[in-house]
Amino acid sequence: MNPAFWRKWHRWIAFPAAAFLLFVSITGVIVAMNEFFGEEEALREATRSLTSPVKTDSAPSTWQEPIARALAKAATEAPGAPIDKIQIQFKGPQPTVQVFLGRPGGGEDRRLVLDAKTGALVKTDEYIDKPSINRFHSGEWFGDGGLVFAMLWGTTLAFLTVSGFIIYLTMRRRNATGLRRVFW
Repeated sequence: MNPAFWRKWHRWIAFPAAAFLLFVSITGVIVAMNEFFGEEEALREATRSLTSPVKTDSAPSTWQEPIARALAKAATEAPGAPIDKIQIQFKGPQPTVQVFLGRPGGGEDRRLVLDAKTGALVKTDEYIDKPSINRFHSGEWFGDGGLVFAMLWGTTLAFLTVSGFIIYLTMRRRNATGLRRVFW
C-alpha cells in the first residue's frame, strides 16, 4: 500500500487514541508508584533475606494454632461473617495472619490483620480484592464494557505503533549514511 494511505489512517486513529494513551500512562504511573512505595512491597523487601521458621515438614500445629487464634479473635470482631480467604506471614519480626471477610450477600468487606503468636488484632482496614486504581487503569472499574474497551484501545495503540513504523520505513532516505540512516 502507498505511504499516503498509512499516513492518513495513522493520523485519524492517533488523534482520539492520544487521549487513551494519556489515560493509560498516567494511571500506569500511579499503579507503579503504589506498588513500589506500598506497605506490602516494604514488607516483602524487609523479609526477603529472612528464612521462614516454618518448613514443609513442620508439625501441623505450627500453622494450625496461629489460624485458630486468628479465627477466634475474628469471631469476636465480626461474629458470623463469611471468610473469603486467609493469608499467613511467618517471616519477619511480627508474623501475621490476615483474615479477609466478605459480606453475607457477596462482595468484600474488611481485612483483619492479627498477630500470629498471640491472636491480637493488629489492624483492621478495608478489603478490596483489587485496588481501585488497578481497576481504573485496566478499565475494569467501568464494568465488562470497560475491559472490552481497554482491549480495543490497546489494539488501537498496537496498530498505531505498527503503522507509525511503516510510515517511518517508507519515508526514510535510502541513501542516508551514519546516524541519518535511522534518525532523519
